[in-house]
Amino acid sequence: MSGTAVDAPVRRRGSTLADLPPAYFALVMATGIVSIGSEQRGYHTLAVALLWLNVVAYVVLWCLFLLRLARFPRRMLDDLTSHAKGAGFLTVVAGTNVLGSELVIVAGRTEVSVVLWWVGLVLWTGLLYAFLAGVTFREPKPDLGAGINGSWLLLIVATESIAVLGTYVAARIGLHAVLFVSLVAYLVGAMLYIWVTGLVFYRWTFFSMSPDQATPPYWINMGALAISALAGSLLILAAPQWSLLQELRPFLMGATLLFWAFATWWIPLLLIMGVWRHGVQRVPLRYDPQFWALVFPIGMYSAATTRLIQALDLSFGVWIAVAAYWGALVAWLITAVAMVAAERPRKEHHHE
Repeated sequence: MSGTAVDAPVRRRGSTLADLPPAYFALVMATGIVSIGSEQRGYHTLAVALLWLNVVAYVVLWCLFLLRLARFPRRMLDDLTSHAKGAGFLTVVAGTNVLGSELVIVAGRTEVSVVLWWVGLVLWTGLLYAFLAGVTFREPKPDLGAGINGSWLLLIVATESIAVLGTYVAARIGLHAVLFVSLVAYLVGAMLYIWVTGLVFYRWTFFSMSPDQATPPYWINMGALAISALAGSLLILAAPQWSLLQELRPFLMGATLLFWAFATWWIPLLLIMGVWRHGVQRVPLRYDPQFWALVFPIGMYSAATTRLIQALDLSFGVWIAVAAYWGALVAWLITAVAMVAAERPRKEHHHE
């Protein structure tokens, strides 16, 4: 026997690992925020089930990423310095911090979340600057139409996730120092949004947009603002613990409400894009890991609205948070079922 039939599944598995999308930790982000939303809505059993599922997903994805790094280091480096793919690695940062927040809110495991916050901070420093250095010095460069996409907004999501988890673990590490880091991350994330969203909007309005380019990660246009609103709301709620935050409270209230309002503004436009892509242009609705980048912003909008209501005493807006939660839960369920259905034929093919 030549061994070709035996070796083929091995080659296919290696190829799958080599092509593992850098942004797959969006699965952890999406599952974590839906778990947090479930806890906020009082569905504790569901929140705990999603927490344990998320822990497993986090560990499995880390194993796959480390295995890919060991076997295909050049592919990993090429992806990290790619305009189209590199920002996806920041889902590792956001996923780590979302899991940390989930552990605090759902399970009360602040001691584990402290470790995850430090891990997230180190990963943010390494991955964010590696990506920006890579796209700065890489040649040749693509034009704006081909080079930028919704995943670039992960620069903001990853940065704001440092602020969010920091507010939860500040008391265990060093209250004022960590709250200061959270405040700085909140402000840096806001400036990054102004920078990146200008490029994205310019790309939308002055470059041709094919259906294949109108991808789900553009929902991060909204999600980046939603997590900024969440971080701001948590800083407002933490203001009584530190005089600096107390003095900045009026500024934080105005800025946070601005982020939430603009996040809300994005939703109809993103829905129109989805209708155009799948309804008008007839792009089939089939599983793609990028759909986790659609689930997360919806769930984050719900969580941010819930905290904003508390921070600004806006009790009349509860229905918005509830509606967004159910939208995120349905989107998560559909994406999860589609993922399992997509993986089953592949596994059966490997066993042949």
